Amino acid sequence: MVADIAYLEPNLPQQPISSLETTFALQRQAYQANPMPSAEQRMQWLKALRELLTHAQGPLIQAISRDFSNRSADETLLAELMPSLHGIHYASKRIRKWMKPSRRSVGLPFMPASAKVIYQPLGVVGVIVPWNYPLFLAIGPLVGALAAGNRVMIKMSESTPATSQLLKELLAKLFPEDLVSVVLGEAEVGMAFSRLPFDHLLFTGATSIGRHVMRAAAENLTPVTLELGGKSPAIVSADVPLADAAERIAFGKTMNAGQTCVAPDYVLVPEDRVEGFVAAYRAAVQGFYPQLQDNPDYTAIINERQQQRLNGYLSDAEDKGATILPLFPEAQGRRMPHSLLLNVSDQMKVMQDEIFGPLLPVIPYQRIEDAFAYVNRRARPLALYYFGYDKREQQRVLHETHSGGVCLNDCLLHVAQDDLPFGGVGPSGMGHYHGHEGFLTFSKAKGVFIKQRFNAAKLIYPPYGKALQKLVYKLFVR
Repeated sequence: MVADIAYLEPNLPQQPISSLETTFALQRQAYQANPMPSAEQRMQWLKALRELLTHAQGPLIQAISRDFSNRSADETLLAELMPSLHGIHYASKRIRKWMKPSRRSVGLPFMPASAKVIYQPLGVVGVIVPWNYPLFLAIGPLVGALAAGNRVMIKMSESTPATSQLLKELLAKLFPEDLVSVVLGEAEVGMAFSRLPFDHLLFTGATSIGRHVMRAAAENLTPVTLELGGKSPAIVSADVPLADAAERIAFGKTMNAGQTCVAPDYVLVPEDRVEGFVAAYRAAVQGFYPQLQDNPDYTAIINERQQQRLNGYLSDAEDKGATILPLFPEAQGRRMPHSLLLNVSDQMKVMQDEIFGPLLPVIPYQRIEDAFAYVNRRARPLALYYFGYDKREQQRVLHETHSGGVCLNDCLLHVAQDDLPFGGVGPSGMGHYHGHEGFLTFSKAKGVFIKQRFNAAKLIYPPYGKALQKLVYKLFVR
């Protein structure tokens, strides 16, 4: 995920680095005073959070749009508010079940005894939020951490100053600082934040920054969940109707102007279907957005720096022989025209880095095995999308490729399923959250072995060589 935490935004208040340790100490003290909040308390936290988001929809939509210069209100509703609210509802209904100790079996040689796993809050959790979905990527981890009974510190992105400031004010009215605290500041604050001795740290952002975060966390042996990104492929089969595939890929790629960690980064299309796919894709995008000019549905690029990066990809690709097919005649401010790229090569920056914008390379292949090989030669992506209705080929995709998650005949929507884990693999991340996996990520699954007065284990205590010990060996060491 391209989320550059070094980008400076002059309107963002700078929080003193010294205050981070003070807040952390407050939260650690509060956790020690209440190390196992009840299910009722956790449910009350989530209920209050849900009511807050429901009532603050308008200001949140406006703040996010201000940060982007234009963010579609419907995209904020669909991709930020709706999954946040659904995630809260899902967790609230299941907290009691998740908290219930899990009974485990005890081997016959160790009887009489019992065993169970209890799920204990870790303590103080840190969350580092990127700019592309500043609400959902703050609230999602917060829900999991609160459901597990933790205290939470959230570092917002400096590239979304309006949203970051508003969320800080809203959460401060709802939760005491020793339960939930929002941190604002530039890159140096972000790095100081990642060096705090959290009990768990979740980072969403660029792979390059993720390495720095993990290195800083390692100093405290802080476990990390890294949600990164990479180049998520879409594979179009030889027989899927092109209109079906093109429309669904276009939805996934145009959402938030492609500034999505699981957006299709490139599409593999059978060689003899490329022309048809280009026509179908053009029709789908222009059907979603009949015009770019003054279109409130068409989200802008977050800032000038990111727009320059994307324009640099286009220039580099064109200089190295790519064919650029803009789907709109010209840009309007940071509303960047969606473009297809043909005849791309690995020497181009657009095929080396995660695109994170409205550019889609189209790459021909001859056999489905060639498409699999193309994907497997590259770093494992956060998501993979396959379009085709042949169930045998669907199984081959699942078994012969590797990615953080998969959609068959759709894009993005696996992220919104609360009962599915979300997370990357290798360069696209590590660890999972969402739903039950989020509860588990932010909990310590503590194994407990229980024995009462009678102690059969005395039979194997030293001195060794007794007849009963030999009988134990004969019965159980085989």
